[in-house]
Amino acid sequence: MRPTEIRRSDMPGPKVYNLWWGDRGVHKQKGIVTYTISPFKTRAVHNLLRNYIFNGYRRLSKEAVFWVIPFAIGYGTYSWAKRYDAWQNSKAAHVAGHGAH
Repeated sequence: MRPTEIRRSDMPGPKVYNLWWGDRGVHKQKGIVTYTISPFKTRAVHNLLRNYIFNGYRRLSKEAVFWVIPFAIGYGTYSWAKRYDAWQNSKAAHVAGHGAH
């Protein structure tokens, strides 16, 4: 191996304070405080379904105006266009537009 290969690697050199992620061989850094909470104290899913039903309904009902109206306009436009296209490709539309063939 040539001496320049070390310079190209991702690993930091020996004069770096924190050598590498998860490296346990270095002394502890100063000024870093870690707080933890017991997993038995968190109760992450306590009353999850009940809270979602009431709180979720309240939040969705407030936002319904902003997505129901555009959805209704879009669906109305889509259904009108499908009906109009079906009529344009029918025999009745050809007779109405061109008269007798």
